[in-house]
This record gives sequence, structure tokens and C-alpha cells, in this order.
Amino acid sequence: MDYLNAFLCGGLLCAIGQILIDTTKLTPARILTGYVVAGVLLSAAGLYQPLADWGGAGATVPLTGFGHALAKGVKEAVASDGWLGVLTGGLTAAAGGVTAAVVAGVMMAAIFKPGDKR
Repeated sequence: MDYLNAFLCGGLLCAIGQILIDTTKLTPARILTGYVVAGVLLSAAGLYQPLADWGGAGATVPLTGFGHALAKGVKEAVASDGWLGVLTGGLTAAAGGVTAAVVAGVMMAAIFKPGDKR
């Protein structure tokens, strides 16, 4: 059942993004940024954690999950470090994912020799 929930949750998030691309003049970059902000706002309102509990990886892997991780990290850092946590919490919470993305990007660039398409 966990796989089905993850598929449904992630699929719904992707479908909403595709509908936004098809029906609005928003650029993909603005939609992706909006997803991160939506994850932060839903997390701040206490609505994203139940979604993450139900949807599992379908809720935590997309960009809304990245926003949720940032908000959760800030909340925990503020609780332990005070106002300094506002600046450090999001970076600490997202460091593993950002590092993995950078390492994977460098490896792919080394393997496939990227360049401009002509």
C-alpha cells in the first residue's frame, strides 16, 4: 500500500505541475520555485507532515518535499539554537540532498562530456 500511496501522491504533484505548464504562462522555473514555496508554507501550517506520512517518497522526493525539509530544518534549528537557526536550519537540513545532486551532476558531466547542442 505504501507504493500505491507514493505513486498517487507523487503523480498528483506532477499532474498539477503539468497542468500549470499547459494552462498558464508560468515558466517551468517559476512553477518549480512555487512548489518549493508551497512546501514551506504547507509545512509551516502543519499540513505537509500528514501528507508526507501518507505519501512517503511521493511527497518527500519532489520539490514540495524539499521545501518541507527546509521548513522542518529551520523549525528544529530555531528550537535548539534560537534565532541563529533561521539562517542555518534550512542549509543543514538540505545539505545531504544538495550534495548528492552536485556529486551526481559532476559525475554525469565527467562521463558524458556535456556541451552545447548545435
